[in-house]
Amino acid sequence: MAISGCGGTVAGNGLSRPVSTSAAPAKAPVMMFVGDSFTVGSGPVPEWETYATGAARRLGWQPVIAGAGGTGFVNEGRVGRTFRESFEVELAWRPAPDLLVISGGHNDRRWSAERVRHAAERLLARVRAHWPATRVVVVGPIWLADAPGKAYEVRDAVARAAVRAGVAFLDPLDRRWVTGKRSKVVLPDGVHPTRAGHEHLAAWLAAKLS
Repeated sequence: MAISGCGGTVAGNGLSRPVSTSAAPAKAPVMMFVGDSFTVGSGPVPEWETYATGAARRLGWQPVIAGAGGTGFVNEGRVGRTFRESFEVELAWRPAPDLLVISGGHNDRRWSAERVRHAAERLLARVRAHWPATRVVVVGPIWLADAPGKAYEVRDAVARAAVRAGVAFLDPLDRRWVTGKRSKVVLPDGVHPTRAGHEHLAAWLAAKLS
């Protein structure tokens, strides 16, 4: 069998085929999300247009989205599962990602802050035990406008859990999202982001993660 130089052919038994001289393309890092309707999409905004997918796109990473609307660290929503259960069912069986983002708390406001903190700590402990080398980032509850006082209590509880687990905490409540017409960033339900709102969140998250 004779092998030619770069860009040539491999010949043998009367057959020939091109020899590839280019390196294999780099594999995009994987970032997984566990979240609520802000993360998985709601109303006219599908999953592939949420801030989570948008942030991954900006970073050139491969997103894997888990969770469901109405869920939280404690709140089970209509699907009947918490963030930890979404992690177990949708993500834990997969190979470890490069980054896991746990985003939420919006739906936990009817629960005590201590209960939310304990639930967040248990989830983070489970993630650390299962994927010890994975970078983990926690994003607090998202309110684009008019956050109630209880949202800040939940935010603080989740932040304490993140600090205790030794992972980064990002606070969407620390920024003013509505700077012009509210309808540009918030849907008519007064809660969820429009496509433009998701784009603002995506740019913010990508900048924080880069």
